[in-house]
Amino acid sequence: THKSNDTDNYGNETLHSTTPAVKPTTLAPPTAKPILPVQTGVKAQEEEQSSGLTIFFSLLVIGICIILVHLLIKFKLHFLPESVAVVSLGEYFLWNEEEMFRPNMFFLLLLPPIIFESGYSLHKGNFFQNIGSITLFAVIGTTISAFIVGGGIYFLGQADVIYKMSMTDSFAFGSLISAVDPVATIAIFNALNVDPVLNMLVFGESILNDAVSIVLTNTAEGFSRSDNSTVTGWETFWQAMGYFLKMFFGSAALGTLTGLISALFLKHFDLRKTPSLEFGMMIIFAYLPYGLAEGIKLSGIMSILFAGIVMSHYTHHNLSPVTQILMQQTLRTMAFMCETCVFAFLGLSIFSFPHKFELSFVIWCIVLVLLGRAVNIFPLTFLLNFFRDHKITPKMMFIMWFSGLRGAIPYALSLHLGLEPIEKRQLIGTTTIIIVLFTILLMGGGTMPLIRIMDIEESQSRRKSKKDINLSKTEKMGNTIESEHLSELTEEEYEAHIYQRQDLKGFMWLDAKYLNPFFTRRLTQEDLLHGRIQMKTLTNKWYEEVRQGPSGSEDDDDEAELL
Repeated sequence: THKSNDTDNYGNETLHSTTPAVKPTTLAPPTAKPILPVQTGVKAQEEEQSSGLTIFFSLLVIGICIILVHLLIKFKLHFLPESVAVVSLGEYFLWNEEEMFRPNMFFLLLLPPIIFESGYSLHKGNFFQNIGSITLFAVIGTTISAFIVGGGIYFLGQADVIYKMSMTDSFAFGSLISAVDPVATIAIFNALNVDPVLNMLVFGESILNDAVSIVLTNTAEGFSRSDNSTVTGWETFWQAMGYFLKMFFGSAALGTLTGLISALFLKHFDLRKTPSLEFGMMIIFAYLPYGLAEGIKLSGIMSILFAGIVMSHYTHHNLSPVTQILMQQTLRTMAFMCETCVFAFLGLSIFSFPHKFELSFVIWCIVLVLLGRAVNIFPLTFLLNFFRDHKITPKMMFIMWFSGLRGAIPYALSLHLGLEPIEKRQLIGTTTIIIVLFTILLMGGGTMPLIRIMDIEESQSRRKSKKDINLSKTEKMGNTIESEHLSELTEEEYEAHIYQRQDLKGFMWLDAKYLNPFFTRRLTQEDLLHGRIQMKTLTNKWYEEVRQGPSGSEDDDDEAELL
């Protein structure tokens, strides 16, 4: 206290010395804070050393995780999700550095690349063709799950079966725990040669689901802070609904608008001959909607997701081939490193942070989470089957339910909740960690045995086709260049392509006929030639370096000539 008084006196002396003509008044002294509090002297050195060590240890953990994932891929341990390995590794790095992972840092630095990359990778299927079904699953399904978990916790608390929590706190926890990681489901569906439309449905749902879960959690948290003592239950419900719809559609519209502006900008400002400038503009446009949305009290996550989807669909095709490849690989790398940070920290926090464990609360939460997922999946798929040509079989429904793993997002959201008292926050944090680990270890590890038990015929046909179940996200999503996402159609070729596809309906027809030509530039023969020369130059440069290297041989020369 003596130190802070000295600082205050020093601040007051400075104030009086700079404004001698002002007479003292009876008003309270100004409480304006300096714009940038700058540390000097010994304190600054100590803080710098502490930050340096934090950065060093964080990078060390990520580096070891990269080696670990490489070994999993090399020795074909595909049955083990990478998240399990990274969480296990995090447990061994127990340095007590709480500032390494502030929730604000997560939402500002680690989460945007993960969400943007997932939106940018949605070009893989018929996302826009199935937008209705995907939205139904993501919005209504996640809300059902959140209500069941939140409502269950609230009523069990009122009955004194588990720890008592308020309605808004219960719903906030129900919302955050409803965010599902798609890796296991997608891996199994790919291995079983599932209908691509169903694959797209699940993939799209799980990506939108994260953003919906975050918006729902923010909605509940906002209402827990405001004073609603005079408002009835139904009025609160409709207020929350209005807030959620504003956040969802406002943020989605902002992200879509940013994506379309980026497409028009890169269509009319030809930066293709300078890939570094082009790539720089893409990174700026990627992060722009997040900052703007957060600044005007919308959801940055929702806006960056839709910006990613729109930029993938339009802007990507205005880029040079070099930048197209660079974007895909950079985004996948950034998303991998951010996810690794979160999972490693999750493993680290198991032993290094104070916990509050209540067995009854944990068991009931796991039961409610499984029940919420079931009530989300089974009725909605049954309803969707009335409108679908390819029916979702009960077996597929069961796989979708069972492989609803929880990942990095629920854990980070639990850290972000400003719950009082502190023991409630610790209880929520501990329970979230246990549920995440339970779903990753037990359900993630149990998916392969489950497939073998459920379907002997398909597993036999899989052995014949030598197609294995691969739970490695890095190998599935980051090891190849997606050639179908490299745009090389001239004006004439595009017209011919549209003419061949007369079966397009609804938005797909509108997109192909009007939106795509408006937002993407059709390449001239000169552009195509320049793009190919650019790629050839880079490839030749790389082969020159290989040939000059210590392992260069005649074989390398022959291979280079062939390629």
